[in-house]
Amino acid sequence: MSASFRLSSCAMALALSAAVGFAPVPAFAQGKPPAKPAQQPAAPAQQPAAPTGPTVVQVKSNPEQTSWTKVCGKDQAANKEICYTTRDFVSDQDQPVLAVAVYDVKGDANKIVRFLMPLGLLLQPGIRFGVDNAQPTGGRYAICFPNGCFAEAQIKDDFINQMKKGTNLNVSVQNQGGREVTFQIPLADFTKGFDGAPIDPKVLEEQQKKLQDEVAKRQEELRKRLGAGADAAPAAPGGAAPAPATPPKP
Repeated sequence: MSASFRLSSCAMALALSAAVGFAPVPAFAQGKPPAKPAQQPAAPAQQPAAPTGPTVVQVKSNPEQTSWTKVCGKDQAANKEICYTTRDFVSDQDQPVLAVAVYDVKGDANKIVRFLMPLGLLLQPGIRFGVDNAQPTGGRYAICFPNGCFAEAQIKDDFINQMKKGTNLNVSVQNQGGREVTFQIPLADFTKGFDGAPIDPKVLEEQQKKLQDEVAKRQEELRKRLGAGADAAPAAPGGAAPAPATPPKP
């Protein structure tokens, strides 16, 4: 599809790493007098069961985007109107995680759902997605950029209806350790956004500028915090170490 997927997410902050289990270290047996026979060693403690099932990552809607945003325009190449309904999702700390967009071409029975996923995931297995407890559908990655990777799949009206009636859209991937990770995406207000009128282009431009300003502000705050840490003077040798400075608040 020639229409570009322009989302307001400007950075991907969620880094997924392989889950590592640590087995308990058995204690060394105390020494016994040589005259006494050695006691039978105690049975080793039962190892904790390895975690089964996917790691669930619950995301929430970006506070800067109060609802699903519908954007429409004409595809000059196909001479058709294309609308996409999109929303960005963040972590509990309001850090960008992923974004979702549903493309609807006027007069076309097939639609496309496209995800902007975090970096650091295995590309070969692709993704699996489904609404609530429904049978998941497979999708594949298309391309990666410095801020994330796009994955997509074709869907039909029945899946759109599931999204309208459902609670969560579950997107399962594999992290670098081969473990399954499922992102749980809330579907609140999806019907209103998908069936509603498209956003005014001027309003969309204002929203994007506001978000860009917010991202720039956060980057500047991070730069100042990092600079303050680098400028901290080391303790004088031979003398008492000064009390540590209060760390900056996140």
